[in-house]
Amino acid sequence: MSSGLRRKLTSYGDQGFSLFLRKAFIKAMGYSDDALDRPIVGIANTYSDFNPCHGNVPQLIEAAKRGVMLAGAMPMVFPTISIHESFASPTSMYLRNLMAMETEEMIRAQPMDAVILIGGCDKTLPAQIMAAASSEIPAIFLPTGPMAVGHHKGERLGACTDCRRFWGRFRAGEIDEAEITDVNNKLASSVGTCTVMGTASTMANLTEVMGLCVPRAGSAPAAESERVRLAEETGRIAAGLAANPDAPTVRDILTPAAIRNGLVALQAMGGSTNAVVHLAAITGRLGLRLDMAELDRLGKIIPLLVDLQPSGQHYMEQFHEAGGVQTLLKALRHEIDGSQRTVYGKTIGEVIDAATDEPGQTIIRTMEKPLKPIGTIAVLYGNLAPRGAIIKQSAASKDLLQHEGRAVVFESVEDMTLRIDSDDLDVTADDILVLRTAGPKGAPGMPEAGYLPIPRKLARQGVKDMVRISDARMSGTAFGTIVLHIAPEAAAGGPLAIVRTGDRIRLDVKERRIDLAIDQSEFDRRMAELETISAPEPARGYAKLYHTHVLQADEGVDFDFLQHEELETK
Repeated sequence: MSSGLRRKLTSYGDQGFSLFLRKAFIKAMGYSDDALDRPIVGIANTYSDFNPCHGNVPQLIEAAKRGVMLAGAMPMVFPTISIHESFASPTSMYLRNLMAMETEEMIRAQPMDAVILIGGCDKTLPAQIMAAASSEIPAIFLPTGPMAVGHHKGERLGACTDCRRFWGRFRAGEIDEAEITDVNNKLASSVGTCTVMGTASTMANLTEVMGLCVPRAGSAPAAESERVRLAEETGRIAAGLAANPDAPTVRDILTPAAIRNGLVALQAMGGSTNAVVHLAAITGRLGLRLDMAELDRLGKIIPLLVDLQPSGQHYMEQFHEAGGVQTLLKALRHEIDGSQRTVYGKTIGEVIDAATDEPGQTIIRTMEKPLKPIGTIAVLYGNLAPRGAIIKQSAASKDLLQHEGRAVVFESVEDMTLRIDSDDLDVTADDILVLRTAGPKGAPGMPEAGYLPIPRKLARQGVKDMVRISDARMSGTAFGTIVLHIAPEAAAGGPLAIVRTGDRIRLDVKERRIDLAIDQSEFDRRMAELETISAPEPARGYAKLYHTHVLQADEGVDFDFLQHEELETK
């Protein structure tokens, strides 16, 4: 295959003319023939005024370009979609597949021998990994890094677990308008991703665990010089990939063993539930199916080792100072396949061997002295979730992990918004809040609405947690006893659609069950009479494409036509 500027020539029926024309136009930018004869490294630019998580991307691009050029290749920056969690409507998940498609097509369409993908906010790194997994050229990833912590009345603050904690206090009347405004000014004290173990940090760390970015790139702070040096190093490695016709692609790196390494780390780090959806989508692009049974098995034998919010107390800068991913993998070594190779040439075992101990650190615990004896995530089944559901057990209330209560049903996010704060809402702390029609199709876009707020009248009574179940997602920064990703969703005819207010629901995390406690005959009758409660099919555009082709949570909420043709369970 041709390389450099000769790669992927535009079709005019004359390949010589195609190259001549390409060179003529690019020389308008001032490039010399020497520059244009070198291997080309594409650099995806995801900077956007709407995306503060990517506020350092221009600086990272310049450093990556420097690394590429110092290593003898030619960097070419190109723009792609940029998605920020709190700026994307209706949800960022709704647009993740669009970003993955656009990024894949730009990699495929333009002449580049390797690509650097810079991403940070929750759905951008997953979209880029999905795109690269479906592409044929080598890729290396550069997370943008976590933001700095803020401070309020002598207390550290970090987006966005503390966002939810302080908002809950405000809803309960514990703090006033002036204080919540002051907190709002301090929560995000620099550019970068959320500084807790939310989805952004989880996916950045997993990118490092699975060998797709350089060591320490999963956790180095966005605003520190180390992040910039890592960008230069990423550029240097990308130049080597571009010059090597046998360089590994993402498909080569992401073997079933590498993905299992990611699942081990996910359970140990207190990672986001969203990672399960993203990993399912990524594995689908590889022709695999995420092994949910193995994920759950690991949740029983891999304890929580990382003391970060929302499962612990600390923040990403402390995780990085404690040694980050390398130290975590060292603690997990007996469960990690060290033979797995990385995009930068070393094996994961070699990376672990290079880890240095930070004397006295307590952020990353050992298997012998974990933070909690259970892993992060449990996979549930039952008559309410025939294809599964998940719960972040490490961030749940211990006394609610086995609970039976009366269902209080909300038909949609809108219904919940209208009724949750009403003093007339018939609800007690022992009830189970149920939200449906909030899945991939029903919402649409599977919003992070699964973190149902505690009804205001209960919050004022001091209630901090309740069992909540839905076909939605929740933010990786959230906490509580919350069952998510129920599949199939209500809008696709799942059993969640038949639950009625007043029914009894039984949650038993130890037994991995979530069940509607009604007679089987009544259950069967309701299912037989069920009318799908999906929203009308959109008439045009991406909305129509999404509605027609989106898959369920257990399949990664990807589009059916984007998964690899030969799908198998690994």
